[in-house]
Amino acid sequence: MDKQTQTEMEAAAFRGLIAHLQERTDVQNIDLMNLAGFCRNCLSKWYLAAGKELGENISYEDACEYVYGMTYNEWKDKYQLKASEEQLKKFEETKPIHAKISGHRPV
Repeated sequence: MDKQTQTEMEAAAFRGLIAHLQERTDVQNIDLMNLAGFCRNCLSKWYLAAGKELGENISYEDACEYVYGMTYNEWKDKYQLKASEEQLKKFEETKPIHAKISGHRPV
């Protein structure tokens, strides 16, 4: 497979993931973090880092709006629930598996 085809396939898979998460507003970020170690905010940060690496002038707010399909504050107001004590405890326990966001895209 050539590099351009691979890049296009990766981009399509990413868009599919974003579309799925935009539809699944019932899935809370804390649950994603606790289960998989990443959430919509992590995707936003990776998207931001990729843009910066490519010389694009994009803000974190713009990246969040792309991932969430609306501003982050709108999403929080409409869909984010208060985390339970159990969710917060699990969040602390799972910190070792949380995505490492250093300003670079994951490889």
